[in-house]
Amino acid sequence: MTKKKIGRPTDNPKDHSIRIRIDKTTLMKLDKCREFEDTNRSEMIRMSISKYYDDLQD
Repeated sequence: MTKKKIGRPTDNPKDHSIRIRIDKTTLMKLDKCREFEDTNRSEMIRMSISKYYDDLQD
């Protein structure tokens, strides 16, 4: 029998994980940005990568 997945259904599953080491200043900047955007660290990092990538395309 297959177990049902728990959580919200999504068209874009987050099935990859990365772990990074950052210094205190960078963490402070990340937290300031995520507070401004009212989101969590993971989403803020995803948003930042997307913005940087989009800027490369211009």
